Amino acid sequence: MQILNKIQLDEFIKDALMEDINYYDITTDNLIDEADISSARFICKEDGVLCGIEIARRVFEILDDEIEFTSFKSDSQRVCKGDVLATVGGKTRTLLKGERTALNIIQRLSGIASKTRRMSDILGESRARVVDTRKTTPNMRFLEKYAVKCGGGYNHRYNLSHSVMIKDNHIKACGGIKNAVEKIRSSIGHTEKIEVEVKDEKELVQAIESNVDIVMLDNMGPDKVKGCVAICRKMDERVVIEVSGNIDEGNIGEYASTGVDVISVGALTHSFKSLDISMKL
Repeated sequence: MQILNKIQLDEFIKDALMEDINYYDITTDNLIDEADISSARFICKEDGVLCGIEIARRVFEILDDEIEFTSFKSDSQRVCKGDVLATVGGKTRTLLKGERTALNIIQRLSGIASKTRRMSDILGESRARVVDTRKTTPNMRFLEKYAVKCGGGYNHRYNLSHSVMIKDNHIKACGGIKNAVEKIRSSIGHTEKIEVEVKDEKELVQAIESNVDIVMLDNMGPDKVKGCVAICRKMDERVVIEVSGNIDEGNIGEYASTGVDVISVGALTHSFKSLDISMKL
């Protein structure tokens, strides 16, 4: 499993806590004695896949390094309604101040992991793998892509510097696929792969004739995708075929049956439902 960068994670959590608490909690700090001690349980209220339990631990540790946090489930595990995921004990003020930030993170990441697992399960034994996109929440990409992996999916490029992807606006600005590919190939190292987004069979042929490594079939229906897969396999079997655009749980199985290698799904990180998890004293 992917290891999160601790420095990046701590900075994210500190920003989230500052956003929520600001300089003090006007309710908690006036109601609860500073010495008061409590314990709380994180309870799962629906079935799903867990993600972010150790991040929740870190939220409380940053607030108070004497906090006691015990997790009973691990990231990537399937969880069921009623499961106790973890307990946290320490100063009541700390628990109440960290509650919302911890829940926001674990609920959202578990929602992404759960959606990814459902879609991965639909693919079954097909050759296709489900991958994410850059359609993520600003400043949360490293966490959301981690959640996709916890759900059994794969990560697409992390950012614009990670790999070459020539999209429709690049093609238009460069005067065509051939020009765009030739120009980028003259500027990058020999180990870099080139992916090109295509919208129809004509552009697909142009991309393959330009010796690209990956083609992305954008916003095509399953029947059209199947035809493009046949063209691609006949022209150059080494080319990786990706499909993207308006794909979700209801149609991913149909796309997988076309023979594509990669199915990229923006909905994994922009249209998920948070998993219902509560924290109770």
